[in-house]
Amino acid sequence: MTDFLERDESRHIKLFLYLLPVFGFFPALWTLYRRGGGRQERALSRLVIKVCLGWLVAYLLLGFGATASESSQIPILITASLLTSGYFLVNFWMMVQLWQRKSIGLPIIGRVGRMP
Repeated sequence: MTDFLERDESRHIKLFLYLLPVFGFFPALWTLYRRGGGRQERALSRLVIKVCLGWLVAYLLLGFGATASESSQIPILITASLLTSGYFLVNFWMMVQLWQRKSIGLPIIGRVGRMP
């Protein structure tokens, strides 16, 4: 019985690792690459990758826009910083949902069922 609980807790900690902003992208990508983990773990990995890649593309586009524009450079950089803050807050919110063992989901992007 204790072996099952330890295995469940180690899996739960691994899911928290996926939700670390920026750094969690790599273990999530590795899980999908090697087709490991359970169904929920793979679903959370896909969600983390979508959110991280969306943030990265938007951040890079805003960065290129700031360097190309002389007149609106400050508002674009402020928007990029707000986007990054939002990305970190979304990851924190998903961690709280995981900690409470609720389903994790974002509008348009997807939903992951109840976490173990």
